[in-house]
Amino acid sequence: MDAAYEIRGERLWAAAVVYDLKEDRVIEEAAVRGRVKAAYRPGLLAFREGPALLEVCRRIRSDPEVLLFDGHGLLHPRRLGMAGHMGLFLEKPTVGCAKSVLCREVEAPGNDFGERIAAMENGAVLGYAVRTRAGVKPVYVSPGHLMDADSAVRVILQCVRGVRLPEPLRRAHQRAEALRRAETADARS
Repeated sequence: MDAAYEIRGERLWAAAVVYDLKEDRVIEEAAVRGRVKAAYRPGLLAFREGPALLEVCRRIRSDPEVLLFDGHGLLHPRRLGMAGHMGLFLEKPTVGCAKSVLCREVEAPGNDFGERIAAMENGAVLGYAVRTRAGVKPVYVSPGHLMDADSAVRVILQCVRGVRLPEPLRRAHQRAEALRRAETADARS
């Protein structure tokens, strides 16, 4: 799941892509347009994007085993990022996969695919910085709901197809951005 925003506006577009890992193909897509109801505040993205992401989830007919979100799970200042919030509402296993870290310095993992460094607090693993492609910035993977940190990393690495982001998130991002571009271009014409 991912969302895109209108630049200096109030509209947003949320997209979901259901991906079959065994067959390596998209089996379903859904998208919704909505209104931003909460101002952006670091660490509170679920309040801004969450309603639209929940709506796009309701439109999916299939039953995915795990839901991936462009955001954090436990690796969050309040230990409840986007993936955690959405998992509680949806009662499904969720994983957060973010392009940056919010709450702490996390060392970079080694340079090879699959290498990771744990982000810990009081002896507990909150998530990992994970190298999904050699020579490219890591992503930050953390469990959301009904998931542990090591399983979250395994899910993300299974979804990687040669680029930094896992394929379902990459495609959801592309879908949301394409809708945003098409509708904002129409508005300017």
